[in-house]
Amino acid sequence: MESKNLIRFGVSMEESLLKSFDQLVEEKEYKNRSEAVRDLVREALVKRQWEADQEVAGSILFFYDHHQRNLLNDLTRIQHDYHGEILATTHFHIDHHNCLEMIVVKGKGKDLQALTDKIIALKGVKYGRLTVSPIQGM
Repeated sequence: MESKNLIRFGVSMEESLLKSFDQLVEEKEYKNRSEAVRDLVREALVKRQWEADQEVAGSILFFYDHHQRNLLNDLTRIQHDYHGEILATTHFHIDHHNCLEMIVVKGKGKDLQALTDKIIALKGVKYGRLTVSPIQGM
């Protein structure tokens, strides 16, 4: 790769998250953080590409602080906006502040990814991930 094709940008994250990321970089034997970030970005782009127009089923798993102001109202509003794609939800109380929720979904991959993106972008959501499988031919 020629250096004129490289673009530098900064990333801000909590110290504990960076320490965990550095452990991943070391475990996977990347030469540096940039290589690890590039792989993560590529993985996300490939995943998005194959899911875009396929009918899929799966789950959205997310971890959040239920004391975050307006978060529960925002989660309810978003889920109502996607009621056609949501089959079921399960809510777990992890401790006094933290909850884990799983939403079982079915629909076009791009729609489920949009739903996931809206949920994990909310303030108070600490982690979220969409896991899907194609349902055609099953």
